[in-house]
Amino acid sequence: MIVLSAAVMKADGRILKSELDYVKRFFVSNFGDAQAERYILTLREVLKQDVDARAVCRQIQGMMEHSKRLLLLQYMYGIAQADGDVDPREVEVIRQIAGWLGISAKDVKSIEASFYTDVASHYAVLEIPESATDSEVKKAFRRMAVKFHPDKVRDMGEDYQKQARNRFDRITAAYEAIKKQRGIK
Repeated sequence: MIVLSAAVMKADGRILKSELDYVKRFFVSNFGDAQAERYILTLREVLKQDVDARAVCRQIQGMMEHSKRLLLLQYMYGIAQADGDVDPREVEVIRQIAGWLGISAKDVKSIEASFYTDVASHYAVLEIPESATDSEVKKAFRRMAVKFHPDKVRDMGEDYQKQARNRFDRITAAYEAIKKQRGIK
């Protein structure tokens, strides 16, 4: 996680305090103050090095179940957004990491879309085209609700659980926005 955090933080050529603060809050929330401090010190060292993120991703893919890797991806978008602007270079690095983690382009697009708020992004969050029928919209919502349900990560730290609830809320909000736009009951 530290290596991937560093990769995203370095992607746009600058390491910002807002990104470091985001990572630190995440670590404190999940691991406590003492462990978070150790992780931040390690992160500062990793930021000075070139590390093979691809090899790290292979290890993570072998050890972490899919639903948790999706949350890891969401965490990386959180880092990218910490300064108020998701830089295209950060998105490129995150997409590359996602591929190495074995996360489908469809899942990447869905998670990425939850960081934007236009009409097309609502459909992308549900992983469906805008041409989907009302029935397909409902089915997609149910599928995504099962796929990203917060109960799947209840054994993880508090911040992971919060991310899962946020992701679930974004899926629900996208569904509600589409329902409202279409007049679906």
